[in-house]
Amino acid sequence: MSSADRFVSRWGFLAAAIGMAVGTGNIWRFPRMAAQYGGGAFILVYTLALFLWSAPLLMVEMSIGRKTRRGPIGGFRDFIGRRYTWMGGWMVMVCMLITFYYSVVTGWCIKYFVLAMRGAFKEGIDTAALWTSFLRDPKQTIFFHALSIGLCGLIIYRGIKGGVERVTKLMVPALFVFLIVAALRAATLAGAGQGLTYMFVPDWSKLALPATWLQAFTQSAWSTGAGWGLMLTYAVYTIREEDISQNCFMVGFGDQTAALLAGLAIIPTIFALSPTLEAAHTAMSTNNTGLTFISLARLFPRMPGGLYIAPVFFLAMVFAAFTSLIAQVEVGVRAFMDGGWSRKKSTLVVAGATFLMGLPSAIVPGVFDNQDWVWGVALLPSGFFIMMAARKYGAEKIRTELINPCADIRIGRWWSFVIRYVSPLIFLFLIGWWLYRGIADNPETWWKPFSTFTTATIIFQWAVLLAVLLLANRALARWVKGTPEEID
Repeated sequence: MSSADRFVSRWGFLAAAIGMAVGTGNIWRFPRMAAQYGGGAFILVYTLALFLWSAPLLMVEMSIGRKTRRGPIGGFRDFIGRRYTWMGGWMVMVCMLITFYYSVVTGWCIKYFVLAMRGAFKEGIDTAALWTSFLRDPKQTIFFHALSIGLCGLIIYRGIKGGVERVTKLMVPALFVFLIVAALRAATLAGAGQGLTYMFVPDWSKLALPATWLQAFTQSAWSTGAGWGLMLTYAVYTIREEDISQNCFMVGFGDQTAALLAGLAIIPTIFALSPTLEAAHTAMSTNNTGLTFISLARLFPRMPGGLYIAPVFFLAMVFAAFTSLIAQVEVGVRAFMDGGWSRKKSTLVVAGATFLMGLPSAIVPGVFDNQDWVWGVALLPSGFFIMMAARKYGAEKIRTELINPCADIRIGRWWSFVIRYVSPLIFLFLIGWWLYRGIADNPETWWKPFSTFTTATIIFQWAVLLAVLLLANRALARWVKGTPEEID
């Protein structure tokens, strides 16, 4: 493995891994979920999810990547056997199918940063009309989609050392600085206390609601990147002595810190600047894009210094989206490199495919909504496959032979119990809930496979991908070339 394809420092790896985890979900989903499901009570469950789902899965991923020196496809083949290669293929394909539309989201963030820099968010602006006109302008959505994947491809083309590590070491600290600035400004607004109360004062009654637990665990699963194959891929480029347990917990806590800072920036702002308390609650109940690009954007003109805070906030959005996009594209690039392709050729193919396959989501909002619904939920089976790999290899063997020998803080037997029994049970509850939602929210159309938000569309698209991967399992196993390489 060339010196360009390795992390040269622990901070470089941590920056990339935290950037991988911190994405738009931290900024536009966590605040409204925390607000709607009990404030401090939700945050408590969200923290518990780190220990029962996210961190254990990240540790398994990192163990697979570091031991096999392969991405998910080759990693599963070499870790638990050739007949399970398709599981790694599922992880790569789900990650790439998300990447196709996530590049579009990154483009949206760049567009709004440009608008903020131009001072577009002025008093009286109709942010709903602005957002709608942007989405309905294919020239703009395609241009910013192309810009985001083009910049991402350029970074990955330069390798881990000169591209990914160098960029994330700058972007991740800057992202936290921007969020801190936005949070401090929000906290000093008159009336911000109502938002802080709404976010942090626990509503303990919400702990009795299954939705609180399910939303908190789902947020943790999606936000940290557990089960995506991202940590598995980045682990390929680490040294043999890298501390798996400490790094994974640091990534998890870094992700949670970013989410809390985003909540501190957004919720007090909405409560302080909304004309009525009812308007604030309405804003918090909107969807992800509505909260960020419509409700919050509408409030910047009312904020003293808002013309200066708006660019800071949307630049934080850009950095959060971009560092996650880099990790996602690297998963695809690593898959081709495991097949014997050069990094440069792999990057060109994956970046080009991402641009082309992302065009439907860039042009038709309904396609974007459907793909986000289908493949976002598909990350849960990805996490389950990681658990299956741990059980097949031996959870205790992973703990004692792969994690603890290089750990400053040794992991106890609780970890093996969690990964073997608790996490699979959580998976069953989460996947059952999301499929149920598809039925409950669409009682008359849930069985239609070509509708946007239905259970049938999830089952249909998953079944197609699963059938293709099972049929191609032998070919995938043969695709991975060579023998595992070590980085000393």
